[in-house]
Amino acid sequence: MARGGAVLLLIALCVLPAIVTAGRPFKNPLKVRGSVYCDACRAGFETSKATGIAGAKVKAECRAKKSMELVFSKEATTDSKGSYTFDVDEDHEDQICDVLLVSSPLEGCSKPSLGRDRARVILTRQNGIASDDRYANAMGFMKDQPEAECTEILKQYQEFENED
Repeated sequence: MARGGAVLLLIALCVLPAIVTAGRPFKNPLKVRGSVYCDACRAGFETSKATGIAGAKVKAECRAKKSMELVFSKEATTDSKGSYTFDVDEDHEDQICDVLLVSSPLEGCSKPSLGRDRARVILTRQNGIASDDRYANAMGFMKDQPEAECTEILKQYQEFENED
């Protein structure tokens, strides 16, 4: 019986501090950084005609891996250059986290670009990344109609592709 008590005491001394530490907020929060652009050429990626969108809204969401239940959500608004930053104080190691487009204030450029409407982010310190910064891929909205110069721009991309 004394041996069983010793094992329970050992488990309590090892496991309880880990549980308490996991539930505490970070001393230095993780900073999620990214940008939102207007795809003027409707290319599905950033071209030289793409511009940052000031005042666009984005949202970070983390979901439990097994149940896909939403466990964290936070919104941010882009600055004058189309960049956003927000802090995350908790560890989301066992969750799937994405930054999603919410809205664009630009009339004529408010439809999310398919495949560029979300970006996966890793919001944990348990992965070997030393920095507090977490970068999300750029996300974009598409213009309703491509701009006139886009034909020439897209031809240039096609020429680069054919050179390989």
